[in-house]
Amino acid sequence: MRAQHDGGSMRLISSGRHHATFEFGDLQVISLRDGYIDMPPTRLRDEDGRTLDELPAAVPLAGDNLRLSVNAFFVTDGTRSVLIDTGASNAWHDPTMGLIYDALDEAGIDRAHVTDVAITHKHEDHVSGLIAPDGSEAFTKLERVWIGAGDTSVFTGRLEPIRDRVVPVSEKVAINDWTTAIPTPGHTPGHTVYEVRSGTGHLLAWGDTVHVPTLQFDQPNVSWELDGDQSQARAARAALLEQLAQPHHFVAGAHLDSPGIARVTASGDGYALEYLAPPIG
Repeated sequence: MRAQHDGGSMRLISSGRHHATFEFGDLQVISLRDGYIDMPPTRLRDEDGRTLDELPAAVPLAGDNLRLSVNAFFVTDGTRSVLIDTGASNAWHDPTMGLIYDALDEAGIDRAHVTDVAITHKHEDHVSGLIAPDGSEAFTKLERVWIGAGDTSVFTGRLEPIRDRVVPVSEKVAINDWTTAIPTPGHTPGHTVYEVRSGTGHLLAWGDTVHVPTLQFDQPNVSWELDGDQSQARAARAALLEQLAQPHHFVAGAHLDSPGIARVTASGDGYALEYLAPPIG
């Protein structure tokens, strides 16, 4: 399932322990590793909402658990940039998470230069990194936080200081010349995918469209217990996978194996995934 190649119109140009940088036409896409989280296989559901009877042999386990990578993505044209998701900071209380600040440093990205953050959805491992572990704002020059309108309720408590910069997304909207926010509700009411367009292709950056890549590409009807609306999440995944199977399309997935950037092709009744870089971490 994993293959390394130059990606055609998307090419790995550097990597480290916590990041990988890709050339994507006139843009750079930098994958940032926040860490990983272990979840029980009982989170997986069939089309009737029941726990799967057994996992295919192709699905690896860490002990008795599924190991989910947690990734964020920084996209820049050299002048403007957008950070897609922010990791968990210390909100998850798990030492395997909250590495995004190390990843940003390793990639040479100055947090003070981040003005736009695009959040895929409200769950802690995607939005909590807006606030550093010491309680300060992680991005001191932050101007806008894009998030689905159905998920804006997350900006209370710890995240309350950010509320005045929240831009609710209720329909497809351009957030800069090359990034468009596309509502894909299902996992949460405000789940949003960000389409990044370069001169050589399209990249869809998603949050929790897929949790277990070794299973849900081959069997996209398998859903996740924490999908707020499993049938809606399943329909959103089907539509996105169909789009991704087109030429010159790529995916950047929050829970794909780090660095989490790949191409998708139709295969049998499902899809096959080809990573553009070997795993990090």
